[in-house]
Amino acid sequence: MVEFYHLPFFYFCLSSKFLGISTFTAILSNPIEYLKGVGPQKGELLRKELKIFTFGDLLQYFPFRYVDRTRIDRIADLSGYEDYVQIRGRIINMAVMGEGRSKRLVATFKDESGSIDLVWFQGWQWMQKSLRENVGYLVYGRISVFNGVTQLAHPEMDLLTEEIATGKQFLEPVYYTTEKLKARGLTAKAIGKLTRNLLEQMSPLEIRENIPPDILQQYRLMPRSMAYFKIHLPTGEEDARQAQRRLKFEELFISQIRICRLKMKRQQHSHGYIFNAVGKSFNEFYNHHLPFSLTGAQKRVLKEIRNDTLHGRQMNRLVQGDVGSGKTMVALLSMLLAKDNGFQACLMAPTEILSQQHYKSIAELMAPMDVNVALLTGSIKGKARRQILENVANGTVDILVGTHALLEKEVVFKNLGLAIVDEQHRFGVAQRARLWEKNDIPPHILVMTATPIPRTLAMTIYGDLDVSVIDELPPGRKPITTVHRTEWQRPQVMNFIKEELSKGRQAYIVYPLIEDSEKLDYENLMKGYEEVKAFFPEPKFYISMVHGRQPAEQRQANMQRFVTGDTQIMVATTVIEVGVNVPNASVMVIESTERFGLSQLHQLRGRVGRGAEQSFCILMTGNKLSQDSKERINVMVQTNDGFIISEKDMELRGPGDIEGTRQSGVLDFKLADIVADKPVLDAARASAEKILDKDPDLILPENQGLKDFLASQRSKSLWSKIS
Repeated sequence: MVEFYHLPFFYFCLSSKFLGISTFTAILSNPIEYLKGVGPQKGELLRKELKIFTFGDLLQYFPFRYVDRTRIDRIADLSGYEDYVQIRGRIINMAVMGEGRSKRLVATFKDESGSIDLVWFQGWQWMQKSLRENVGYLVYGRISVFNGVTQLAHPEMDLLTEEIATGKQFLEPVYYTTEKLKARGLTAKAIGKLTRNLLEQMSPLEIRENIPPDILQQYRLMPRSMAYFKIHLPTGEEDARQAQRRLKFEELFISQIRICRLKMKRQQHSHGYIFNAVGKSFNEFYNHHLPFSLTGAQKRVLKEIRNDTLHGRQMNRLVQGDVGSGKTMVALLSMLLAKDNGFQACLMAPTEILSQQHYKSIAELMAPMDVNVALLTGSIKGKARRQILENVANGTVDILVGTHALLEKEVVFKNLGLAIVDEQHRFGVAQRARLWEKNDIPPHILVMTATPIPRTLAMTIYGDLDVSVIDELPPGRKPITTVHRTEWQRPQVMNFIKEELSKGRQAYIVYPLIEDSEKLDYENLMKGYEEVKAFFPEPKFYISMVHGRQPAEQRQANMQRFVTGDTQIMVATTVIEVGVNVPNASVMVIESTERFGLSQLHQLRGRVGRGAEQSFCILMTGNKLSQDSKERINVMVQTNDGFIISEKDMELRGPGDIEGTRQSGVLDFKLADIVADKPVLDAARASAEKILDKDPDLILPENQGLKDFLASQRSKSLWSKIS
């Protein structure tokens, strides 16, 4: 539950003055170079380095921490384990030490309790000229220990003023800066000074409110104008905390208003084809050719899709399902529903091998029936390609499976009614939106992902979609057994793989591939490949190797050899994370597990466990692990639940690093963190829904400021109807 803070009542009186105009006034649209202390050269640097173009951008460049100038540490009390410390005293001696590049300035700093070394490795010549001995300084910096000696490296130095000495100075904001900016004098302090210059020119009336007064009162939020002043110039910790809380709420509230409005407009105004028949194709397959009984979750999702396509509105649904949960079967039955109503359907996948596997499995299932399935990828050329395009255009093809090739202009459908996107996070927003152009009325859209999405992330990224979850595995699937093994246990791991191979099974051995060190990773892969060959010599064992440096044809051929069982072991990089379906594979060995994120580990593990036999995932690491690595590995060992893993992954890595979310543009919050601020997100979502339920068009007087703000931001939006 969101906290209630007892703020002075005048906050709410003040806020009422600002309703009616939602965004900043003219002064904040001024180019940044016109601000006192900036000028053309510094203005250009601020634009390039920090994306600060206007006065308003500077106002919204918030401090990332504060220094409490009233808190003073005693040197004698420092243990070396502190993070940042603040001391007050005098420099009693300075000396330049070392030779060449190791030269450094060392200053002995003393207070009434003891002394400590201050050290500068860079810019020491300037510091030597600037600092004075036997003059009072306030020193702030991070403690470090070098050769057993406690010191402060590159601390911030302030002359000891009366205001500081008497403890009357307020919290000092600290802003991120860059080396290029520092070189031109735009240090964190200088940016703070520019912000103070701006605030001194402004009246609170120039910052307009954008949250309705009843919400301000319900959650005891500062007015917007006060929050901007207090976040940059707080008089105490509570000021800063309240200002941050208000602005975090605003970010999340505005995002939820936009998402909810988009969803409401789609539901009210978007036109879609009506699938009112469950006909011959669906019933014949369901009653006579379905290879296994559907799970309750699959049936529930099919009902949701059926309901979406009944009412003349375009379906825009996200289906989440863990690896092996049966999303493809749901997709196929949905495509048969489209065919029964006179429409074509397409299924787009991110890789050629995944498209081929989808095509092969769907074509085999449709073989006894009168359903024409075709495959279109970039490698299909010439006459074969022209024939497929002709058949798609004349309606002979009922289901078209393919890669990005489906998006090309030359792909023209006779009557596309349903478009399905698999592993949707692999496609950009603009790419997916091109599917809308494939018919006069946009087709129904079904996007699928095997990467479980945390609830808070789904609320923020996919809030305009209807979301379905397939949370059951098909009957007969056994949970994958996951274990952690270190390097010294490698012989036992290899012997275990031999035991599985002797049963007729297959195994993956996966090595990390990090783009920044591609050459090194390639060398590690080749070294690992030779080691595997030594453990598993031919002709008793045959090994496929797959990596990103291979030509596409060779990589495809090596994958295919493993798929058909001609090789028993696949040594690969993470290119096999998506797109290989080998039910006979029962062992997944992940080398250097500590270099992988949780979601990627879960995706790799999902390459096994696709048959009826017990499968195993072995997480190989070095003997020494960081605490973060240990935590990730423990999660993997303890659970197969992708949603639990995704929540933990987001907690550890942050929402902006979860694969596929950066492209959306909606996680670029300046202050809010959807993990740490989940209670605020829940409150913002509830408030947005409450307002729009009562006033969907925002025409009530109390919502005018919000409406104006949304209109002013529309040109900056990256939002799409297909999230």
